[in-house]
Amino acid sequence: MKPLANSPATASSGVPTDAHTRHAHTTLVACLCAAWCRTCDGYHETFAALRQQFPEFRFVWVDTEDDEELVGDLDVETFPTLLIGVGEELRFVGPVTPQLATAQRLLETATQASGQAAMVSASPAAQALLVRLQSSC
Repeated sequence: MKPLANSPATASSGVPTDAHTRHAHTTLVACLCAAWCRTCDGYHETFAALRQQFPEFRFVWVDTEDDEELVGDLDVETFPTLLIGVGEELRFVGPVTPQLATAQRLLETATQASGQAAMVSASPAAQALLVRLQSSC
C-alpha cells in the first residue's frame, strides 16, 4: 500500500491520537490495482489529479497482489477499482473508467451521501478492507 497523502499523527491540539480517532470522519479513497494492469498505469495521473483537487481526503494506492494480505477476501475482478469510505462507513466500491470527470463526480456524490441510503450493498470484505485501511497509516 502506498499512502499518497499525509495523515496527521496528532490532533489539532497537538495531542497524539490513535488511528481510530484520527480517521473517524476521514474520507479515504483507495485505488485497488495490479502492477500488470496497463489501465492502472494510466490511472496514476488521474488519481494524482484527484488528490490535488480533494486535499482533505486520504488517498492510497493498493496493489491487490503485493498487498494481498491487506486486501483480504475482497475479490477485485476489474481494474481500476475505487473504494471510498468516510470513517468506517463504506460509500462506494467498484470499477471505474479512467476519466477524471467520472472520478470527480463519484467522489462528490459518495462524500455527500451521509444520512442518505447507503450507496453500496453490504460487502463484508470491502467493509473489512476499509476498516483496515483507516486504521493503518
